[in-house]
Amino acid sequence: MTVGASSTAGAHAYGDPAYWDQRYRQDPGPFDWYQKYKTLAPLLDLYLRRSHRLLLVGCGNSELGEHMIADGYQDVVNIDISSVVVEAMQKKYQDKPQLKYIKMDVRDMNSFEDGSFDAIIDKGTLDSLMCGQNAQHNATKMLEEVGRVLKDKGVYILITYGDPSYRLHLLRDLHLWNIHVHVIDRMEKSSEQKTWELTRPLPLNEDGSSVAAIIGANNEVHYIYVCIKEKSLRQDQNEGVEH
Repeated sequence: MTVGASSTAGAHAYGDPAYWDQRYRQDPGPFDWYQKYKTLAPLLDLYLRRSHRLLLVGCGNSELGEHMIADGYQDVVNIDISSVVVEAMQKKYQDKPQLKYIKMDVRDMNSFEDGSFDAIIDKGTLDSLMCGQNAQHNATKMLEEVGRVLKDKGVYILITYGDPSYRLHLLRDLHLWNIHVHVIDRMEKSSEQKTWELTRPLPLNEDGSSVAAIIGANNEVHYIYVCIKEKSLRQDQNEGVEH
């Protein structure tokens, strides 16, 4: 997957359920995009509580939810656009009532009421939309829905290839959250080799160039945007437009 917005000519059918149904029929084994729970846990501990109601979007056949439940989280809802993978995961985890799997398009989560979740975790779902057709439109629809179903002060945790020059404007255009940026090495390394301190956010200026200055030419990282919903930001924006 690329980090930038794709051209239509090179776009993939990542927003099409049929694409994912076929993919999961061909490769039903568990797979985690980008990072596994073990590497993300220190960051999640900073922002989440075990009692939080969590939503994992574009869950696929990731084992993230299973590992979170094993580590004490009590209510993890998983959604995916593919009925094939949702049915497989429902069957796999039928003995774990804390884990729920629902077929749903992240761009239209009208089955969930406003403010339904304390936190939402996204490992690669926004990236997949950014690689597909109508990327900007679909990404904005997704982020609007994410913002809607989050509680005020709720947290959207986006794990992505997209550096701030590609992702920051998308997130900030919604005027919906305060944003912190963390980075993590793509490949798991020993504690002696680790390049970045996951739990320490990087300084973030208006265009994200402060992050680029620190990362430099090293692009072997995933960026983690921790977006904390702040209703007053949207209200301030609306009042500014009215004036």
